[in-house]
Amino acid sequence: MFDYTTLRIIWWFLLGLVLIGFAIMDGFDLGAVILLPWVTKDDLEKRIVINTVGPVWEGNQVWIILGGGAIFAAWPFLYAAAFSGFYLAMFITLAGFILRPVSFKYRSKLPNPTWRKTWDILLTLSGFIPSLIFGVAVGNVLQGVPFHFDEMLRFYYTGSFFGLLNPFALLCGLLSVFMLCMHGAVYLCSKTQEEIQSRTRVAAMLCAGVVICLFGVGGLWVQHFISGYALVQQAITDGPSNPLHKQMIMTAHQLLQNYSQYPFFKTAPVLGFAGALLTILLCWKKHFRLAFISSACSIAGVITTVGVSLFPILLPSSSNPSQSLLIWDASSSKGTLGLMLVAGIIFLPIIIAYTAWVYRIMKGPVTKAMFGKESGSMY
Repeated sequence: MFDYTTLRIIWWFLLGLVLIGFAIMDGFDLGAVILLPWVTKDDLEKRIVINTVGPVWEGNQVWIILGGGAIFAAWPFLYAAAFSGFYLAMFITLAGFILRPVSFKYRSKLPNPTWRKTWDILLTLSGFIPSLIFGVAVGNVLQGVPFHFDEMLRFYYTGSFFGLLNPFALLCGLLSVFMLCMHGAVYLCSKTQEEIQSRTRVAAMLCAGVVICLFGVGGLWVQHFISGYALVQQAITDGPSNPLHKQMIMTAHQLLQNYSQYPFFKTAPVLGFAGALLTILLCWKKHFRLAFISSACSIAGVITTVGVSLFPILLPSSSNPSQSLLIWDASSSKGTLGLMLVAGIIFLPIIIAYTAWVYRIMKGPVTKAMFGKESGSMY
């Protein structure tokens, strides 16, 4: 149906789409639990916030599973490099994801205040840790990751966990946290009432303002201090995947070159800024459903900015630039990409339809009146 080059482009686009889907769909429940201590005053209010995401958080995690599966099958070199180089960071992230279901399930099992406060803290950490680490990982990808291959294509990572915690990566981590908090706060605005809604409305506007500032600072940092990676010779776009068969160099301002070569790429950062700004205005006017859409657009713009800035690079190597992973030399075979595309065309609409049905069934705010004698099914 498609040639090898086109299939690689399609799967680069689909990978970005899945990552955006994860950030939007799982991002708001991560953001909601991060905000739990700041937008609630008593136990009942905490239960209200928890139950706004309680029915949907498990289904939202299908996006990260889908993303991991897509990387494993479509981009095996990327999977090997990312999951080996970021192993400890991935382990900590996984620990955060494990804390979340345990905290949801056990938090309301006992009425003891200390018991519930402990699980509230763990639940907040279960949202904060993955949000921060995902952003830190993206910050390191933009700068380049210290890895290389030998002549047998065996992977070697030469960095350290604490080396990942550099200033620019931490800036990206904070941007990730506030971006998801913005999204979670807007979601809470549409699912709560009275005092909680008032507090989350303020939180949404503050977080959106911080997103605009951090995104702007990150852009200036990239422009003045982050070097990019450029091909010395034109890459073979339809050849077999082998990251050793090219030459690349590090060069200043390279991350901005794509915006000159492909002017329509500029819509990505514009969407990131405009979506956050519009979120502030819509929350001010109390149009929370529209604000949720604008917040989602801001997230899509920020993530797309990273992708188009690196294109055609998937994962740059700071220790050996010529062994950076491109979409042209890090993919699976043509047959695998084609078969996966057919599977994606079949199953992705099913996932979207199922998700839409769940949100339609669970629509409406969570109110204090729901927590009466018949609230045994509530968290």
